[in-house]
Amino acid sequence: MRVPALLLVTDRHATAGRDLESVVALALDAGLPAVQLRDKDLPGRLLFALAERLRVATRRTGALLFVNDRVDVARAVDADGVQLGAGTLPVDVARTLLPHGALVGESTHALDEVRATRADFVVFGPVYDTPSKRAYGPPQGDRVHEALAATPVPLVAIGGIEPARAERLRAAGVHGVAVIRAILEAPDPAAATRAFLNAR
Repeated sequence: MRVPALLLVTDRHATAGRDLESVVALALDAGLPAVQLRDKDLPGRLLFALAERLRVATRRTGALLFVNDRVDVARAVDADGVQLGAGTLPVDVARTLLPHGALVGESTHALDEVRATRADFVVFGPVYDTPSKRAYGPPQGDRVHEALAATPVPLVAIGGIEPARAERLRAAGVHGVAVIRAILEAPDPAAATRAFLNAR
């Protein structure tokens, strides 16, 4: 299973007042290759129900579905993998709980975390300033080249990324980008998705 070049991370509070699933559906119809369910504030039952619906939506278009941290929910909906944050299960433990072939991503915010990863891919950031990532420290844009050199696995950049920045990051060797507001808040989520897909 290939690591996606564009990953939409969900946040139902960042959709400009629109229904999250409707916005995600527009992005999927425009060719979005992967969705990461991240709404951490949802209790387990509601998170599972949302994951089930997103699994149906992603299967309709052939997109991948990742679940943030919750390996149990990922297994329950037959997701394609998990995205592990700091303080959650170790990568090796999560891998033993998932079906063979499932992808394990790891969120990293420092070069030592990138170097130490045992995941299938790393999400590194915040690369640029963005409200959703300020708690994880200052922007790491000047360290992207070092992060690329530090890991043998695909690196996905996150944090304040727009299509023009995605193009520059891919030119630098970044495998892909993960976005939240750039698609979820966009007046036309489908057009925003296509802009990212065209940023080669």
